[in-house]
Amino acid sequence: MQPVSDLAPKVSLGQSVRFVLFVNGLLLLLLAAAMLVPMLVDLATDSTDWHVFALSAMVTCFVGAALVTALRQNNPVIEMRAGFLLTVTSWTILCAFATLPLTFSSLHLSFTDAFFETMSALTTTGSTVLSGLDTMPWGLLLWRSLLQWLGGIGIVVMAIVILPFLRIGGMQLFRTESSDISGKPVARVVQMTELTIAVYVGLTAACAIGFIVAGMPSFDAINHAMTTIATGGLSVKDASLGYYNSLPIELIAIVFMTAGALPLIWYAELLRDRSRAMQERQVRVFLLVLAVAIVVMTAWNMSANAMDIRMALRLSAFNVTSVLTDTGFATTDFSAWGGFAVGLFFLLMLVGGCAGSTAGSIKIFRWQILFSSLTAQLRQMPSPHRVVVTRYGGRTVDSDMVDGVRNFFFMYVITLLVLSLGVMATGTDFLSASSAVAQAMANAGPGLSPAIGPAGNFAGLTDTAKWLLALAMLLGRLELSTVYVLLLVDYWRR
Repeated sequence: MQPVSDLAPKVSLGQSVRFVLFVNGLLLLLLAAAMLVPMLVDLATDSTDWHVFALSAMVTCFVGAALVTALRQNNPVIEMRAGFLLTVTSWTILCAFATLPLTFSSLHLSFTDAFFETMSALTTTGSTVLSGLDTMPWGLLLWRSLLQWLGGIGIVVMAIVILPFLRIGGMQLFRTESSDISGKPVARVVQMTELTIAVYVGLTAACAIGFIVAGMPSFDAINHAMTTIATGGLSVKDASLGYYNSLPIELIAIVFMTAGALPLIWYAELLRDRSRAMQERQVRVFLLVLAVAIVVMTAWNMSANAMDIRMALRLSAFNVTSVLTDTGFATTDFSAWGGFAVGLFFLLMLVGGCAGSTAGSIKIFRWQILFSSLTAQLRQMPSPHRVVVTRYGGRTVDSDMVDGVRNFFFMYVITLLVLSLGVMATGTDFLSASSAVAQAMANAGPGLSPAIGPAGNFAGLTDTAKWLLALAMLLGRLELSTVYVLLLVDYWRR
């Protein structure tokens, strides 16, 4: 199979669609295999929901096998058009079939609620409509965590293999960064993907061991490790990690939430050349933003909420890290910390993590390019004939990349405003609607109002609002342009 490329031979739309459906069939087979894991857990714990996973796996496997058998191709060629379609359809089709266990289970969820929950899981958002997690069957809890874990590594692999070639708002830069890093440790995209998966699995195992050592039960530790590294934030407890009220557990979560928000391929460079890896600009800026935000929030809690320094630092460090990395864990209802705290959390939610990580939102490197471009323009204004270039990490950023980032930012803001208005039209108040859409697009988890904040969930929203938020999750996770290009008439022309 040849990669997406501008130089790929021209193929018909029909060939592209056949290839996309074939790949989706393969992905459905993998999803069916994944359903067997929670089925075995339910069998081991004598839960009656095991047959739900068995039935769901059979249905998913049948459809996947039918697509693979009917549409098998020899030496298929992927063109750019197929890359867009594959990216969007794989997320939506997998999400649709992943709803089956939740729809058939003892929870008796509607399709809307099941789709919202699975979209939240696969896009590593962490929003939920479920309550009573503390007594829920283990298989269903594991299924949600497993979906987030698979979605986390899925988006990183997509960022390596597909998004850079589709010129999605500066993702070409990540291709350049990745090739620089992988030029010595790995030689090809396939090897870089394998290395990324190995790092992802290794971080997950280390996180699980850390939680167990800190006193968390093994089942809880495995689930939380998967959702921590995926920066997804789904928990097996209604109170999230606040249930354990354990400083060691919170410290471990802070470390691995941060680890999940850094480029996974960056760890390979860290092992090979530590000094060079620490010079990676987006990593240094991300860590600086994190440190400054923690200090500011700690000072705010000490002055406005009368917390002592130890409690203020503990609560601020955990919850700021969770929001900036778009993980969504919580140890307290931070929406009650006051207007300044809510505003800062809203801003941090839109910053996000690094390119090549499991974190969502606009991402640090795009903000860096925007500020660098703005600085270059301001420097040029006093001297119109002066040539001032935009730089990133000491290298010149071409105008196409700057335009891509600006266009992405514009689309992001417009989408946020339009979807917020849509959710408000369903009867949701301004803060709930705007923060719900913002967290959905940023794949961040809880909103910032009492109803949908850390102390609540999204069950009380209307079905229309839930579908709009599910769309926001998909748009945010797939970098907007990937979805919007399918709406163009030119895309579907021969």
